[in-house]
Amino acid sequence: MNAFWNSVDILLGLGAEPKDLTFVQISLRGIIVFVATLIMVRLGHKRSLAHKTPFDAVLLVILASVLSRAINGSAAFFATLGGGVVLVGLHRAFAHLAYYSHRFGILVKGAPDTIVRDGECDFPMMRRNHVSMHDLEEDMRLDAHIDDLSKVRLARVERSGDISFITKES
Repeated sequence: MNAFWNSVDILLGLGAEPKDLTFVQISLRGIIVFVATLIMVRLGHKRSLAHKTPFDAVLLVILASVLSRAINGSAAFFATLGGGVVLVGLHRAFAHLAYYSHRFGILVKGAPDTIVRDGECDFPMMRRNHVSMHDLEEDMRLDAHIDDLSKVRLARVERSGDISFITKES
């Protein structure tokens, strides 16, 4: 078994300084991190890749940052992979808590804001969400397929940052 770990050490350059890693060692590290990340994300949940909320995006940014250190050798290889697993587990635990606790869900995922009600804009709420009239009109055309604000019963800036529309009945 000792011979196996010696081979792994040599192949991955586990004891080497980052500047001394070879192309092959960095490539092998990249392959292992790629496969490990796929497994982590699959164990985490499909929604974490959907960028549904900043909560989901934060996981991906931090996970990428942490795992890149395993590839470039600036952090311990297996400990860094373990840290990635912990981050995915924490994300999943928070998502589970948010499912059962509406308040916790609002804390970590945010809440939607109504910016149009019965064709009337709520300009302070639009300002708070940095949504200009041009942004609203563009999303009306692209998503609701309308160009007349009076046809909008409700428009919300969702937790994901997308604007959703409910149109008035014709």
